Amino acid sequence: MKTHNKQIAIFEGQRIRRVWDKEKELWYFSIIDIMAVLTEQADF
Repeated sequence: MKTHNKQIAIFEGQRIRRVWDKEKELWYFSIIDIMAVLTEQADF
């Protein structure tokens, strides 16, 4: 059974969604949120 821990990360004042996979011990980040921050788009 996989356990996921959902959280919000802050990068340059913008929210980036992420999920922790306890089994694999990896963070998964929302590429849509990352691209919005990198391209400085207010609304994605």
